[in-house]
Amino acid sequence: MFDTGNTGFMLVATSLVMLMTPGLAFFYGGLVGRKNVLSIMIQSFVSMGWTTMLWWLVGYSLVFSGGQGGVIGNLDHVFLRGITPTDMLSANNNIPLLVFVAYQMMFAIITPALITGAFANRVRFTAYLIFLTLWLLFVYFPVAHMVWGGGLFATWGVLDFAGGTAVHTTAGFAALASVLFVGRRKIVDRGPHSIPLVALGTGLLWFGWYGFNAGSELRVDQITATAFLNTDIAASIAGLTWLFIAWTLEKKPKFVGLLTGSVAGLVAITPAAGYVNITGSIIIGVLAGGVCYLAVAFKNHMGLDDALDVWGVHGIGGVLGCIATGLFATTAWNPDGANGLFFGGTTFFLYETLSVVITAAYAFAFSYGALWLIDKFVKVKVTEAEELDGLDAALHGENAYEMI
Repeated sequence: MFDTGNTGFMLVATSLVMLMTPGLAFFYGGLVGRKNVLSIMIQSFVSMGWTTMLWWLVGYSLVFSGGQGGVIGNLDHVFLRGITPTDMLSANNNIPLLVFVAYQMMFAIITPALITGAFANRVRFTAYLIFLTLWLLFVYFPVAHMVWGGGLFATWGVLDFAGGTAVHTTAGFAALASVLFVGRRKIVDRGPHSIPLVALGTGLLWFGWYGFNAGSELRVDQITATAFLNTDIAASIAGLTWLFIAWTLEKKPKFVGLLTGSVAGLVAITPAAGYVNITGSIIIGVLAGGVCYLAVAFKNHMGLDDALDVWGVHGIGGVLGCIATGLFATTAWNPDGANGLFFGGTTFFLYETLSVVITAAYAFAFSYGALWLIDKFVKVKVTEAEELDGLDAALHGENAYEMI
């Protein structure tokens, strides 16, 4: 017999995580110039369609079927074969397995979409679709299996409540690789063309993140409430931290800085949300606002054209969140978790840190190699003339706004 309360909650959580991808499209769409709004937004929306197909085809099976202690699952559940409407998630969690399939699919959808902000205005749509496919098959599915599907990292005792390793670290370091491969834009945007659109995207992301984090408990209990509150606190504190650092150094309180800092806080609390206490979430928020601000400043100093700061926010924020989980997790707040370094868990901290370092290195190396290989068959980079015209018109034959 299914638990209708938990099932209803997880359907809502799944819907919230789905909403994050359109939210990301608005967030990125506002940050680019007027001539490239549609080209960046379609890269998020197309993931909703194509990743869904891959998840149904092989993704769910590769992540959650077999492969105990390994790096990838098996093909027992390709096409969702063998999964029926009456199957429960587990003996201890009596929600429909199909709800879990859908919930995890939403994670797979948004993860590669995060990368696109790094190479805004520079990559051909066909090349992106090929990269999206290869990246899911060889980066996201294996890492998600190792973390959540009973794979290698799980056997080490690594904890990732909602995706610091599998989502943000993979996407952030893939973004860094893509920036190094495609190089700088020839035609640089003057700045965000619509900060209100960025604010709308941030609001949708923040709202959806409650499903992302609190929903990862997969039921309604005290851990769900902890994850929900920790998520809001970390995002709020990180946004304020970024705002006041920027206000001090740049002499003006920037709205985009407040919004970006909030997203950094959401990223950093993601792996820790259900494992740390309120004090831990406050510390993570402060660290996220400060460290991610410095990462973006370092990127600018080095002249790296990570257009929308994916590496600085998601890559560094994801790594920071995983390490912070290894520091601040406590079984006093989640008996099913672990004690971090500050509570005597030295071994847990070391494995937590090692797993995120391996993930970052692998995501970077594979992503760079995949782009290099794709470029041998399909040109990855757009031409300078296409950049000048804007990718909306040059690649898609559409414009977001009437061009005067």
